[in-house]
Amino acid sequence: MTFSDRKNLDITYMGRAIAIARLGARTPGAAPIGCVPIGCVIVRDGQILGEGHNEVDIRHDPTAHAEIVTIRRVGCTLGAADFRGATLYSTLQPCGMCSMASIWAGIGRIVFGAGRADVHRMYFEDRHLDTFDFIADAFRDDLGVTGGVRAAECAALYYGPTDRPPLEKQGNV
Repeated sequence: MTFSDRKNLDITYMGRAIAIARLGARTPGAAPIGCVPIGCVIVRDGQILGEGHNEVDIRHDPTAHAEIVTIRRVGCTLGAADFRGATLYSTLQPCGMCSMASIWAGIGRIVFGAGRADVHRMYFEDRHLDTFDFIADAFRDDLGVTGGVRAAECAALYYGPTDRPPLEKQGNV
């Protein structure tokens, strides 16, 4: 596959993740004004294995991030916990929990849209630790990361770095 082919696929699958994020924000049972609109798609060999959006508020489960929801669905679909050769697409750079789950799932590549600098700091844990430090320390040289795919579209889903979100929404600050 050429670099251009891969880039086109990344753009296409990130578009699907954006659509899933928007769907999640409109899902009944989400937080009163919608859940944090994060979308995720896992693809292998040109086939979508699973997709999901943030369900933290719907499930009352702090681990129900879009990536975790999708990983669980893929595991059930495949009947396995090893997704070698798969690519995970997320509209927002995965947090530490989701990065570690990707490592344990054997994901071969993580592609994300908006990164830490593109959104308000409330979306990430410790500001001095980049979650991709986990990947660098995971003793896996077969896990690639590509960021910034459709970054502006993805960042538009979230509060920006200089926005002032209501305090009740800032659970991670």
